[in-house]
Amino acid sequence: MIKRKAYAKVNLGLDIVGRRPDGYHLVRMIMQTLNIYDELTFEKTDEAGIRITMVESKGQLNGSEESSLKTAGGLSLGEDNLIYKAAHIISEKAGYKGGMDITLSKNIPIAAGMAGGSSDCAATLIGVNELLGAGLSERELMEIGVGLGADVPYCIMGGTALSEGIGEILTSLRPLPESIFVVAKPGISVSTAEAYGGFDELFGSGEEIIHPDIDGQVEALESGNLKGVTDRLMNVLEYVTAERHPEIGKLEELMKQQGALNAVMSGSGPTVFGIFDSRDKAERAASVINDAGLAAQLFITESVN
Repeated sequence: MIKRKAYAKVNLGLDIVGRRPDGYHLVRMIMQTLNIYDELTFEKTDEAGIRITMVESKGQLNGSEESSLKTAGGLSLGEDNLIYKAAHIISEKAGYKGGMDITLSKNIPIAAGMAGGSSDCAATLIGVNELLGAGLSERELMEIGVGLGADVPYCIMGGTALSEGIGEILTSLRPLPESIFVVAKPGISVSTAEAYGGFDELFGSGEEIIHPDIDGQVEALESGNLKGVTDRLMNVLEYVTAERHPEIGKLEELMKQQGALNAVMSGSGPTVFGIFDSRDKAERAASVINDAGLAAQLFITESVN
């Protein structure tokens, strides 16, 4: 039996710089792993087939303590699930003919812009590779992963990284300076296709798009300048998701009012995170958000490198 953690990510910066003929978007993003995670257990069985069971998680607060938060949204556990696909591919490469039971303790918000599905997929590639002794290298796993989802290679690597191309060109960066994150997911879900499709409509209409300073963020990270990073937090998909869901803007403003250095939406949304320079400020902000009823899931956590 093998156990693996699948960590969430947020985007410190997210820019769309083009689109390939096959429809994939070309991006430049600063990715950051957070200490919010799903847990997966992999076990060989004599019974043929891959079976995935999801158990309820009570959530995480302060990175590890249990809270009363519950996972929201539905999740398919059949052959269309990325966990199943990843386990099936590695099983074939290993020549494994037996069965497998996979248990998923789901804690990362679903359809939230935090790469929960991609991270589960990455953890499955790593875990099943070990379970079956397939002997695939990290690079080989990343090459398999990009065929399953653009964020999967990053989720295999983790840490602080510049992501380019469709997400498969990764450059490891100096870790984010010590800070505290408040992560809040409103009680809505947003599909990645919806967000990117909406951006294409905006771009096609000729509307002016302000792009994030990704190069400036990289320079700030390399010099250990936290404020230089937070001053440049920006996500072009907010042009779509935040416009359609005013809860996002409300969360950002509330976090900044409560002392966040800055706050922004992650990925395709609707999750918002704020970066704080002290745990006291972060805890106060989380309390205010909770009292206001603006978040269905709420975390206080830190970066992982």
